[in-house]
Amino acid sequence: MKAQHQRASRARTHGYDASVQPPGEGDDWLGLTDAQLPIGAMYEWCVRPDCGAVVLFSGTVRDHADGRSDVQFLEYEAYDEMVVPKLDEIVVETRTRWPDVGRIALVHRVGRLELGESSVVAAVSAPHRPEAFAAARFVIDALKVSVPVWKREIWEGGSDWGTNAADLVDASDVAGPNPVSDSIGAGS
Repeated sequence: MKAQHQRASRARTHGYDASVQPPGEGDDWLGLTDAQLPIGAMYEWCVRPDCGAVVLFSGTVRDHADGRSDVQFLEYEAYDEMVVPKLDEIVVETRTRWPDVGRIALVHRVGRLELGESSVVAAVSAPHRPEAFAAARFVIDALKVSVPVWKREIWEGGSDWGTNAADLVDASDVAGPNPVSDSIGAGS
């Protein structure tokens, strides 16, 4: 019943949102934006009195990639209309595997990003640390293989699409930590 209510009250950001604000209601903050990601606000939003753990992952632009040591910046593109529905699939699968998860924030950035800027943030709250870590790991891993967002690496004298491109898969097909064994002996 709790998971059904959370799905019914989900708030999400559709398309690009220059303000990148948390949802007014619901336990899921999903979006795609061309604005700087509000990492601190996403963390704070995930904090709940019934959750003793918040795990936050921020993917940042680095100066190298496989076979390239001089990446100067990245450009991200997305199939806009499909991003939030795919993020929603990840959330549904996460809540199926870890029903006690509190809030989930999953926002990706598009456009030009400089070295050190965050391109994606995934934050998950849960009553205990093992399930928060496992669910956070799953949401970012699922995002990487199931959401239609592509990066182009730009270096002096050239550019090319990311070297780890692959066919997209459904979130339910993404392997992840074992929810049962990861919650045994869970304590914050």
